[in-house]
Amino acid sequence: MRFLLFICLAVVLAAGGCAPYFHQPFTTERARLGAEVRGNQELTQLPEPPTDRVVVAVYKFRDQTGQYKPTQGGSSFSTAITQGGTSILLRALEESRWFNPIERENLGNLLNERKIIRSSRAEYQELTGQKEPMLPSLLFAGVILEGGIISYDANVITGGAGLRYFGAGASGQYRQDRVTVYLRAISTSTGEILKTVYTSKTILSQQVDASLFRFVNFKRLLETETGFTYNEPTEMAVKEAIEKSVQALVYEGIREQLWVPRNPADANGPAVATYFREKSENREIDILGRTQHDRRGQVGIGLSGATTRYVGDLKRSQIRGNAELALRYQRNPASNLSTAFHLGYFELAAGDYYKQAFSYAELAAYYRVFPRDRFTPYLWAGGGATTQNPRSGGNALLPHVAAGLGGEFLLTDRLGISVGTDTRYYFSDNLDFVRLGKYNDYFWTARLGATIYLGTRGTRPGSRK
Repeated sequence: MRFLLFICLAVVLAAGGCAPYFHQPFTTERARLGAEVRGNQELTQLPEPPTDRVVVAVYKFRDQTGQYKPTQGGSSFSTAITQGGTSILLRALEESRWFNPIERENLGNLLNERKIIRSSRAEYQELTGQKEPMLPSLLFAGVILEGGIISYDANVITGGAGLRYFGAGASGQYRQDRVTVYLRAISTSTGEILKTVYTSKTILSQQVDASLFRFVNFKRLLETETGFTYNEPTEMAVKEAIEKSVQALVYEGIREQLWVPRNPADANGPAVATYFREKSENREIDILGRTQHDRRGQVGIGLSGATTRYVGDLKRSQIRGNAELALRYQRNPASNLSTAFHLGYFELAAGDYYKQAFSYAELAAYYRVFPRDRFTPYLWAGGGATTQNPRSGGNALLPHVAAGLGGEFLLTDRLGISVGTDTRYYFSDNLDFVRLGKYNDYFWTARLGATIYLGTRGTRPGSRK
């Protein structure tokens, strides 16, 4: 029963990401309209276009990666990216209502059809003697759109986790790919590249499974398994990236005054401001989607409390309290390294008779793994001296080395909460006033603290120095 409960719990915990599991297809489905993506909603919410829409021509907008679909055995002969990028772009241009796209990808077919129409009308005119109207001229484009799908990066992020105990277990794996699109607008009158935009979209694949393999009785074996695999369609990812590029091209053209919305006030409206704020913030986002800007100030003032456990010559050590004030300094907020001065007070106790209060001061060097992230693990090491109350046979000053590790999370860019553990090892065996054995005294702490950061943090997204 415990194993069954374990499997049920694992399934419930994974239910948030298991939407495909609860929507398994059991019957065939009828044809439906193509699924829309979030980018399409943003595309239809662009400012009102001018009465005379921009006539654009798209000759080709295709996969330029030449990459084949990766498989476990290498790669297949199927392409990793859709070859219909031109069709996706033409629909996005039409949905935006800002552009009037004209056919250029299969221009030969269009010209042949026009020749057939002229020939048929000429024959009809000879037979009936009635004059047939001329075909109207083809539209010509003031702007040509070029570019393509220029990158498909597989396995940008991969990972997973699992747990198995006595034949019962569950596991999950995930993989993230990335597709990148470039789009540029070219003036047909001068050949000038008016604007180039660049967008990207991640593609998620995940696999979750759970199984149970156990003898429930003599010669009675229970075996069960379940799971699912979900692969985000690459065509939908390409569609969203292309629609985002069209949206970006419209806003960039408004800012460069290449085209003007129907209502001139929309040129500085909230939609345009939202786009350029997103563009500014995007400069601080890395390839993994993490916002990267200088969060912590140059100076930090920290206060922490801890539990202390003494390890020495006396038996039955007790857990006591510890308080510490830390002053931190970091010249460059983007650097991994910083320095700190610790001033602390703690108590040690063991058995029924030993109890002593101490204070210490030390210098330390910190290494933050992700100095620009809201959460970062950290390591530190340093050294200092500890003082104790004068007693017969005791030293007044005990040098020590210290080290610790932990993690810090910023509630705001000024306030951080940290959890960690550290230890202090002494060069003397006289911390507890007993010299016994060949090992010196030391103690461990489990610490919870808060730090207020002051001073310069660098340039925030969209700000100017």
